[in-house]
Amino acid sequence: MASSNAIPIFFLLALLFGASSAQLSETFYDRTCPRLPNIVRAAVKKAIETDIRAGAKLIRLHFHDCFVNGCDGSVLLEDAPGIVSELNSPGNQGIQGLEIVDAIKAAVESECPNTVSCADILAQASKDSVDVQGGPSWRVLYGRRDSRIANKTGADSGLASPFETLVQLKKKFSDVGLGTTDLVALSGAHTFGRSRCRFFSHRFANFNNTGRPDPSLDANYRGFLQGVCSAGPDTRANFDPTTPDVFDKNYYTNLQAGKGLLQSDQELFSTAGADTIAIVNSFAAREGTFFKEFRQSMINMGNIKPLTGSRGEIRKNCRRVNSAMGGEGHDVM
Repeated sequence: MASSNAIPIFFLLALLFGASSAQLSETFYDRTCPRLPNIVRAAVKKAIETDIRAGAKLIRLHFHDCFVNGCDGSVLLEDAPGIVSELNSPGNQGIQGLEIVDAIKAAVESECPNTVSCADILAQASKDSVDVQGGPSWRVLYGRRDSRIANKTGADSGLASPFETLVQLKKKFSDVGLGTTDLVALSGAHTFGRSRCRFFSHRFANFNNTGRPDPSLDANYRGFLQGVCSAGPDTRANFDPTTPDVFDKNYYTNLQAGKGLLQSDQELFSTAGADTIAIVNSFAAREGTFFKEFRQSMINMGNIKPLTGSRGEIRKNCRRVNSAMGGEGHDVM
């Protein structure tokens, strides 16, 4: 009788432990790396001082990491035996910032060796990138571990494309457990940063084989962009033509004026009857509303399928998995 009662108790404890190990926490590094937020913030500020696009690069890496297999640092892995990098995916064309992550990781390792995952560094660096440039702040949850694999196939199918419709965008967000408000709020990260002309020049003429420009693109803005892109398809244009290096609500007022840079941006406001229109209007009307929802959506995204407990590893070098002999890092609970 006693042994039969022990079985369900054992499984109950196992379930409770499993649930607790999967929880991320603000205090995860309080004892092992208490200065982590300060270290990362200082490195992010230094990067932005020399490259105004550094913040946008870091947050894009975090986004593209979380949408493929969850927030596990897999986007940072380069090609290696047994690993086909997600960086080879069309959705990661032109993605930049790995050298910034390297510098942040080096600063963290110098004070807290073999302790902080690359996935957690991306989460913290994204927060700092936003609030250093005028956006909201939030408390980052920690405890993610780094993947030992990459998933290029998942990146090919799961990353949002600048050429997609609202229906397609909603599907990709839904697939990772994010809703419509998350879609509109997180798209607001395009309030800073740049995009190459090859990702939006299809809007200038014969849009969707109509023989005409994209009707949702303001004609004057289209003319301006055509002038920018006359230098070539890899020329970059600001996402936000008004305050390109400040994190603010102008992304949404730009959408109202037909000045969303990417098709996928303008779809949020110009898709007839879409429920996203009211959300865009509310964010455009009050920056505090946008900041509140962006903060929560970043936390929601950061919670997508993290590796926790004994799964994964703590990479020593964010671009490659640790050696089988354990010489480049070790597991830290």
